[in-house]
Amino acid sequence: MARKVVGFGEDDLRALAGARSFERGLGYLDAVSGLDVGEDSVTAVVHGTDVYEVELALGGGDGISGSCDCPYGQEGNFCKHCVAVGMTVLRRAKTIPQQRAAARARSSGLEAWLSGLSRDQLLVLVREQVAEDRELRRRLELRAAAARSDLGTIRDRIIALIDPRPFARYGYIEYADASAYGRQVAEAASALRALTADGEAAQAVALAEEALRVLGGTYGEIDDSDGVVGQAAAAVAEAHLEACVVAPPDPERLAEWLVGRLLADDSDVTDLDPLDYADVLGPSGLARIRQLAAEALRRRPSGWAERYLMERLVKAEGDVDALVALYAQDPNPSGATHLLIAEELETAGRTEEALAWAERALRDYAAETHIDSRLVEYVCARYTKMGRVADAFAVRRDRFRVERSLAAYRQLRSAAAADCWEVERAAALAILREDARREGGGRYGGPVLLDVLLDDGDLDAAWREAADRADDRQWERLADLSREIRPAEALGVYLRLVERSKEPTGDRAYEHLAGLLVAARDCHRALGTEDAFTGYLAGLRAELKRRRRLMSILDRHRL
Repeated sequence: MARKVVGFGEDDLRALAGARSFERGLGYLDAVSGLDVGEDSVTAVVHGTDVYEVELALGGGDGISGSCDCPYGQEGNFCKHCVAVGMTVLRRAKTIPQQRAAARARSSGLEAWLSGLSRDQLLVLVREQVAEDRELRRRLELRAAAARSDLGTIRDRIIALIDPRPFARYGYIEYADASAYGRQVAEAASALRALTADGEAAQAVALAEEALRVLGGTYGEIDDSDGVVGQAAAAVAEAHLEACVVAPPDPERLAEWLVGRLLADDSDVTDLDPLDYADVLGPSGLARIRQLAAEALRRRPSGWAERYLMERLVKAEGDVDALVALYAQDPNPSGATHLLIAEELETAGRTEEALAWAERALRDYAAETHIDSRLVEYVCARYTKMGRVADAFAVRRDRFRVERSLAAYRQLRSAAAADCWEVERAAALAILREDARREGGGRYGGPVLLDVLLDDGDLDAAWREAADRADDRQWERLADLSREIRPAEALGVYLRLVERSKEPTGDRAYEHLAGLLVAARDCHRALGTEDAFTGYLAGLRAELKRRRRLMSILDRHRL
């Protein structure tokens, strides 16, 4: 019934959030307040670590989507706060249709009322709003100036729109104010486009460049977590390009401005690409950019912006040898640069040269503990394709001996022939054991040895090695893998970890503690000692009874 009424159900929330976030969201049902039902959406606030605003879009038969301004929600995830609001809506499903109908009625009533007002009444209403809303006043002043081609006022209004000072209460623009500032910057971009459309493209070029200068100097002092200011600044840059197309400036002056912006320390606000301006720059402008980029790279050979600019220009010219020479000037000891060269050469059909560059990296950086894993994959894939399976395995073995990581071990295991793996495995484990014996655990061997044994499922060896060198993560993993066959040993591990987990607070810590207790209960059941667990749990709950959130989580896990 709930699905028919509100367009979604509990299963939809679980699918969107995932099992973990869904379960955590159930614990926030009492933290939801201010539920407001609109025609096609529901908004509310959820009191968690902070107060978060949630909006759910109700798509009727098309399901549901949600957004939240918590850190996890800002990454585009359907978070636990969205779950809490969604479950609250389902709890009130019977009243939702009436509330949505009331919202539609309010909207229709407002539209009808506005339509019935006279011109004078509308003017009074607008003037009231303009007097109370500074942002609205600025937008309307800009439209009025554009209507009468008042360039001086337009310039003043655009500069006022991008002025960060009204929003920088403490010297920077906080997250809460970034959206409002971003809206003003977007309005400035619209005004620049309007200028171009009204035949004032040259003025729009100059104003856009001034706006981008201000934005560049401001952006480092803005918490633009949602990217709204960056998107608005990109719109200003697009307005600049459009104006340049309509009223092309001097090509060399434009080239100098573009290079100046690209190499400036405050260039992060926009992703200007000089090649977007190729038609406007023409041959002379592009040549000037090439000259300026080469001079900048000579002055600062390792400068990231300088190298990126030159790479873009050389790639556009299609000169593979020039691009290889550019990359080779500043090789990265991870081998990543050699891999770039190999990929460019392979794209150009020069496969033998490509492989030679990749092999050179493996030789030159053979002693490096960490090299780009993509380089190793590149070489091994090509060796395998050429039938050089033994050479591919030799690369894996050499990398394992240097890296001595679980990832390198897994790759070695995957590359080994079935009939020789036992010998190779024994040699690899011997390296890790020898390293573990040195200096009380060694640089790699101690922790990696346990991870390797656990990954292989060699639990007997893992128990033997764990005593002196396992960390809590490894102990828990070993117990998880062993509790069906070694419940007594696993129980000892879980109880020890429970004692260490009593101090940390917060939902994540409490969920982990509950998981350890569930595992300990399973071990007691396997051992036939459930009464002992009941007594232990009662004592633990009595000890931690003041942590109401923990008690709620334990109840949910039936502990």
